[in-house]
Amino acid sequence: MKDVITVGLDGTPEALSAALWAAREADLRKVRLRLLHAWVMLASEPAPHTADEPPPTDVKDRNYWPHRFLDDARAAILERHPDLPVDQELVAEDAFKALQDAAEQSDLLVLGSRDLGPVSRYTLGEIGLKVVAHVATPTVLVRARQNAAATAPEGDVVVGVSLHEPCDAMLDFAFASAERHGSVLRAVHGRHLPAHAYNRGGGVEPYVVEEVTKDAQGELGDALALWREKYPDVRVDERVEPVSPAQALLRDAEGAGLLVVGRRHKRHLLAPRIGHMVQAAVHHAPCPVAVIPHE
Repeated sequence: MKDVITVGLDGTPEALSAALWAAREADLRKVRLRLLHAWVMLASEPAPHTADEPPPTDVKDRNYWPHRFLDDARAAILERHPDLPVDQELVAEDAFKALQDAAEQSDLLVLGSRDLGPVSRYTLGEIGLKVVAHVATPTVLVRARQNAAATAPEGDVVVGVSLHEPCDAMLDFAFASAERHGSVLRAVHGRHLPAHAYNRGGGVEPYVVEEVTKDAQGELGDALALWREKYPDVRVDERVEPVSPAQALLRDAEGAGLLVVGRRHKRHLLAPRIGHMVQAAVHHAPCPVAVIPHE
């Protein structure tokens, strides 16, 4: 454990939302929060600073505006979490490299994700997508419109469970998050129906759906048994949906406080990919998304 949560800031509303979410998480975990901004054109900074050692903020300073939005974010955070230790850091290098290095030094990386509007679709910038695809540290993506809800009561934690190869790192993160936030954990498994479930009229045979769902519910219960024992205080709502995994996950993420998905993290010669489940969550989930790398 590094006992640090890092949030990337760039002066946008999305970044401020991410900072407020990260601050609450750091407060619950009793760890430090690091506010990080990176840009190759920054002037060199002597060292990370705290409020006790403020940086120069002369308007002629090349780093004036980065310091300004870091200070503004810090002020908003301390208004809600006055006892939280907060560090600020400017790094004069490529943002991807800086975030990648920061992830290695942190227990959690938090980034903002832009809301495209009423179609309930979001986008993660090129740097954010690259970071999510490469880092081995859990990363949480937060939308700008969740800013106002940063201190509101949270909804359930939702986790998508693959019964083919359940991910221990993802389940541990989801159970721990539900325990920490006092939330219900919705464990969701989506299962495609077999071909014989569909009749010639284009409908679905109810008995096949019932049979498939019953079998999957038994498997889901077995996959979660050890985690229920490890986290006895977490209330678990097990859900099997006879639809595609992505569709099931997004359907059950409505009203959630956090959606947890896994991403296979392996070193390949080809460029890493985030996978279709993470793609669906990143672009469509109506809540913060935690992407958990695993082998």
